[in-house]
Amino acid sequence: MREDTHHGGGSGVDGVGASGGVDHEFLALERELTLLLRRARASSGEMARQVHPDLEPAAYGLLAFLDESGPRRATDLAAFIGVGKATMSRQLRALEQLGLVTREPDPADGRAWLVRLTDEGRERFRTVRRGRRERYVRQLAGWDRAEVAELARLLRQLNTRAEL
Repeated sequence: MREDTHHGGGSGVDGVGASGGVDHEFLALERELTLLLRRARASSGEMARQVHPDLEPAAYGLLAFLDESGPRRATDLAAFIGVGKATMSRQLRALEQLGLVTREPDPADGRAWLVRLTDEGRERFRTVRRGRRERYVRQLAGWDRAEVAELARLLRQLNTRAEL
């Protein structure tokens, strides 16, 4: 083990290992995640514009959640995205005006409303998503399927822990 690197648990949150040396693995992780997130934000904006030129980049994830989960209450959507009710209401109004989502009464609770993708919203979103998946397939063409599965597993693990 290098003197300035700490392996295993006990790493400091500031990139300094328990032994006082720089924790290169966590610094490398930070660098790569920063780059990935920067590219993801840019890609999200591009994909949002492909769905509709006036769609906010943050709304793309909302469309993805609705496509995967089906109709949801606005409070569920706000909790998933991590925003307040007012922000979610504003985003949903914008999506409704663009014709991408609609609200319908919740059959389980007549006082509540469910938000769902319109047929146009679903088709636009799925067209863009297919293009993104095709791009991933091209970018990872040299990878073994087991490596792709392992990357997905590790990212899921990271995302799950980030929710805690």
